[in-house]
Amino acid sequence: MQHFYDGQIRKYVTQYIRMMSNFSYKDAKGNLVRIPVLYGDLTRQVAHIIRDNSENKIPSAPRMAVYITGLELDRARVSDKTYTNKVNIRERAYDAQGKEYLNVQGKNYTVERLMPTPYKLTMNVDLWTTNTDQKLQIMEQILVLFNPSLEIQTTDNYIDWTSLSVVELDQVNFSSRSIPVGTESEIDVAQMTFSSPIYLSAPVKVKRLGVITNIITSIFDESQGTIELGLSGPIVNAYEEDAVGAIDTPGNRLTGTESRDVDKVVTVNYEQYGVYVSGNSIQVIDKNVVGTVNWREILETEPGTYEADISRIYINKLDTDTQITGTITLNELDETRLVVNWDADSFPDDDVIQGRTSIDYIIDPSTVNPTDLKTTGLRILLLGSIGSTENTDGPDAWKNSNGSDFIASENDIIEWNGSQWSIVFDASATNTVTHTTNLNTGIQYRWNGTDWLLSVDGDYPVGAWRLSLPG
Repeated sequence: MQHFYDGQIRKYVTQYIRMMSNFSYKDAKGNLVRIPVLYGDLTRQVAHIIRDNSENKIPSAPRMAVYITGLELDRARVSDKTYTNKVNIRERAYDAQGKEYLNVQGKNYTVERLMPTPYKLTMNVDLWTTNTDQKLQIMEQILVLFNPSLEIQTTDNYIDWTSLSVVELDQVNFSSRSIPVGTESEIDVAQMTFSSPIYLSAPVKVKRLGVITNIITSIFDESQGTIELGLSGPIVNAYEEDAVGAIDTPGNRLTGTESRDVDKVVTVNYEQYGVYVSGNSIQVIDKNVVGTVNWREILETEPGTYEADISRIYINKLDTDTQITGTITLNELDETRLVVNWDADSFPDDDVIQGRTSIDYIIDPSTVNPTDLKTTGLRILLLGSIGSTENTDGPDAWKNSNGSDFIASENDIIEWNGSQWSIVFDASATNTVTHTTNLNTGIQYRWNGTDWLLSVDGDYPVGAWRLSLPG
């Protein structure tokens, strides 16, 4: 075995010293005096050196000394020495430039911990005092803590399963002097004996957490009992792409490696989830679960690292054979929703409607006076009907310049030509998908044959969307 040393016993000794530190006593003047703590007992040779080789000096007091008196294998706590415990660790990402931890997932590790060896550690604490009042003040502060034990922690490491232990008070020897005291001037020493069940651990194995990024179809033909060589190929469900684009179409068979000497992102297609898009909000649709699904649970289990406003989503619009994309951010107030900043240039092109591809306003004709809207070439998408074939005298505000009535239906697009209104898009007679952009808001809308919706709105089934996360 290679040399290793983690100072494990030393950590327990340090905890004992800290446990005995910061006690004080009140002297004859009413001042509080802190009691120093040192490691090691006062042997004759050390005491003689402290007294400067003189019988006329004695060591200063009060003080406390902590030292080990026993270390024994605890057979009662011995377990299977071949047992190995595995734990998966996910770090928070660290910004080296800003010197702060980010609220996103960082590196992943697998830690293999070997079964530790149990021991019983025995420690003595010697309390040196110059009079009985000192001793009683100090011991009262210490002894009240042990009823019958005190818990200690040697480290705050999350994966250290041996960090917690207890300290039990086994014995108290009130005085080192004998009765009668005689004429000796030696300092009185009270001795307390403590014990702790501890563990000594071998080094752990730390590995980068492996994640499956390729799901490959079986090449075993069960009907024939043979390997179907050459008839099947890997189907990519999670793959790498260049950070600037140029991906392989999901489902295509690969003919070579996907590694490139550029920054990578990991693209994930899902075989279980669909999504529902409403404007800038996206929810998960799980075909196996009733109700909403938490996006964080999905993002944290995927290869790559979610980063707010950097990670991307791609939506395949099957009706126009286009792909819409945008950066995503997890909604911290509702983690069942992603907030998307759509790339406007990825939207499908607007359709030409009698010479134009856009509209100027979307209004409810029953609540808006069109007098100020009568600008030549102005186009309006209607949220309600204007006039009626059953009413020969329609609303005056919507009459043409010659006084004739104008009739249009909900969802129609109308245009003012300088003297009269005309219908340039008849919703009742159009079944084809049509896109147009509202110039007033910059939002694109889609006519699906029944309603006008935001261009990206709708349900997208399994296979019609994917995520792109930094690798």
